Amino acid sequence: MNAEKLKELRLHANNVRKMALEAVYSASSGHPGGSMSVADILTYLYMEEMNVNPSEPDAKDRDRFVLSKGHCTPALYAVLAERGFISKDDIKTFRHKDSYLQGHPDMKHTPGVDMSTGSLGQGISAACGMAKCAKIDGADYRVYTVLGDGECEEGQVWEAAMFAAHYELDNLTAFVDFNGLQIDGDIREVIDPTPFDKKFEAFGWNVIKIDAHNFEEIEKAVEEAKQVKGKPTAIIASSVKGKNVSFMENKAEWHGSAPNKEQYEQAIAELDEIAKEIGGVE
Repeated sequence: MNAEKLKELRLHANNVRKMALEAVYSASSGHPGGSMSVADILTYLYMEEMNVNPSEPDAKDRDRFVLSKGHCTPALYAVLAERGFISKDDIKTFRHKDSYLQGHPDMKHTPGVDMSTGSLGQGISAACGMAKCAKIDGADYRVYTVLGDGECEEGQVWEAAMFAAHYELDNLTAFVDFNGLQIDGDIREVIDPTPFDKKFEAFGWNVIKIDAHNFEEIEKAVEEAKQVKGKPTAIIASSVKGKNVSFMENKAEWHGSAPNKEQYEQAIAELDEIAKEIGGVE
């Protein structure tokens, strides 16, 4: 990845984080921590990798994306706005009455959303169905999904993992956003779902481990997944909950809490400073 592309992706991701925070602050409700940890992965997929078109969001040959950790819609809506599927002005209506941007993804009302999710564990099952459908139809689109690490405590995740391996869904790539924290604290102290790599390998998946905030590692992993035949790929992405906001980083209390005015302004100021360091501010 050349320096100019890396700079562009970092600026997009910074915008995604700012809009995710704007959404949660405007609603006085939402999930900022996991939205910040997954922002770089979503940015890479939507801005660089996936075959999607905002002017034709339901194109039959498009790549599909399922946010299995459906509570992190602030990041999803932000990247959809950054990519041009929805208006950036609408971000501030997040979770407001009559807004189409509600707390969990709604495929019926939000352009660019391929699956309504919310109940943890169900999103990856839907992604498996999409990938199997592509195989049946002889279509060449790919399916991507993002799981939360706490979500992997759900038994349905592993039922889906068995299904994907059994049907050799090599057109399916699942990211695990491994930030180590869920609403009740450290995932290892709640119901330890680790080690993710050995578990997915045991279920018959190709497994890659990366830094979730390194675009070059994300790119390399996605490219490797596309070359694998006969197996789905799980990308275990080590991340930082609340990434790039000093007082949110690695704090479980920011799983589902909204910042107040002072905290919001501090967070935006920190992200603006990062944008200056990268080399540009919108």
